[in-house]
Amino acid sequence: MISGSFFKPQLVSSLRHYNKKTFAADIMAGIIVGIVALPLAIAFGIASGVSPEKGIITAIVAGLVISLFGGSKVQIGGPTGAFIIIIYGIIQQYGMEGLAIATVMAGVFLILLGVLKLGTIIQYIPYPIIVGFTSGIAVTIFTTQIKDLLGLQIDAVPADFIEKWGCYFEHLGTIDMWSALVGILSIIIIAVTPKFSKKIPGSLIAIIVMTVFALLLKQYAGVTSIETIGDRFSISNELPSAVAPALSWDAIKGLVGPAVTIAVLGAIESLLSATVADGAISAHHDSNQELIGQGIANLVTPIFGGIPATGAIARTMTNINNGGKTPVAGIIHAVVLLLIFLFLMPLAQYIPMACLAGVLVVVSYGMSGWRSCLSIMRNPKSDIIVLVTTFLLTIVFDLTVAIEVGLLAACLLFMRRMAETTEVKVICDAININEDADTDKTQEESLSIPEGVEVYEINGPYFFGAGNKFEEVMAAFSDKPKVRIIRMRKVPFIDSTGIHNLSNLCIMSQKKGIQIVLSGVTERVHDTLTKAHFQQIVSEENICSHIDFALERAKKLI
Repeated sequence: MISGSFFKPQLVSSLRHYNKKTFAADIMAGIIVGIVALPLAIAFGIASGVSPEKGIITAIVAGLVISLFGGSKVQIGGPTGAFIIIIYGIIQQYGMEGLAIATVMAGVFLILLGVLKLGTIIQYIPYPIIVGFTSGIAVTIFTTQIKDLLGLQIDAVPADFIEKWGCYFEHLGTIDMWSALVGILSIIIIAVTPKFSKKIPGSLIAIIVMTVFALLLKQYAGVTSIETIGDRFSISNELPSAVAPALSWDAIKGLVGPAVTIAVLGAIESLLSATVADGAISAHHDSNQELIGQGIANLVTPIFGGIPATGAIARTMTNINNGGKTPVAGIIHAVVLLLIFLFLMPLAQYIPMACLAGVLVVVSYGMSGWRSCLSIMRNPKSDIIVLVTTFLLTIVFDLTVAIEVGLLAACLLFMRRMAETTEVKVICDAININEDADTDKTQEESLSIPEGVEVYEINGPYFFGAGNKFEEVMAAFSDKPKVRIIRMRKVPFIDSTGIHNLSNLCIMSQKKGIQIVLSGVTERVHDTLTKAHFQQIVSEENICSHIDFALERAKKLI
């Protein structure tokens, strides 16, 4: 059961001071976002390898659930371009049943991330990895749309990225000029619409204009080569029945990888979208509650035949720009989509596939983040290597491999940078005690270090990297002291590896006849050492709270 102590949907707090003015703003924003979401839901559904109505069903169900249970005031959820490649790959390998099971598992993972309050950890994934993911996905989406955009006559497009482009070049002679014209005009309309209208989305205008254009060409010019949704799919506006996917242990074991990919990608995109929204409305979302909401959405959506969903940045910003104030706007957006699905869905059969390809080409351009890539190229080499590696893995292999390697790279980068924050230095002659003070003093005071005593200072966390640094620093000094004082006043914490290294250091020193004294040990570090029975190696008298006491202790030991 989800305890009320951490299950706090934003909708509940938003309704406490709800009024007619806010409701009016939410209605207007919800209607506009619902209209904006329609062409994207259809395009994302088809590009993912499912029928167009499944894309709309996902937008309806997931959009409703995320608004009901999420942790952001203005987040709009639904199918997104980031999931296209991973969904398509899962369907090809495991079928729709496998996709449903993987989505349910991803929902469970997302809920666990939220319940365990790990929402903030997702935000520590390095920026170059996120840019590499999204740029790679953008290039892959663009690649998958070339056939429909140009009307190429290809029976089966290869799954491999390089082979796919080879196939396109081989079939360039089969381009259908009318389909290519529809696709290019769609891109132009979407690109120029914002200059004339901020309210009506360019994708919707392109779909309406190009659908009428294709119908006129067919009716009066005899052009029948422009493929439409109805030529490829049978369109239905019937609400799907709720059917739970058949779970089995073998299926669960085989789909852990894809499920983790969906969960991680969904968590990153939803929290990134919520963070962007926070900056636009000067508010703060609850990242853990947002993950719980996303998880519930991905648990429920597959029951109605939907696909994975997450927070959508473009639709969320559309909601904000049109006055959306609370999750009620997201609920209204879902209701609008439901009404369109019930009463206008049959008209979708006339939409040209080239037009939808044009919509997705624009989406992929928006996702590409080429400006961010150029900016990162001016950063340290490690960032560039991570960016390029993640990008290439995403387009050449698949998103599952890219995310696995990307997360590993994130961990390694984190460990490296944490190790770089820890400094070990030796103090030879005197200790300037004014370094401890926050006030400026004109006269310096210092403590002399007795002969036969070495003082080492650790600045930063004492964990796996610090022990090696300690050994390297000590190896530089050939003289064998009688007492080593390890100053730990700037050590905020010590982990089990740090304790192990420190214990070995003390034991090896004692074997050489060198006494160890710890100085400036904070209460938190002292408690950690006590729990690890560190006093069995270094007596409690040799663990001092201040350098003055440590020096006095060292004199007695000498």
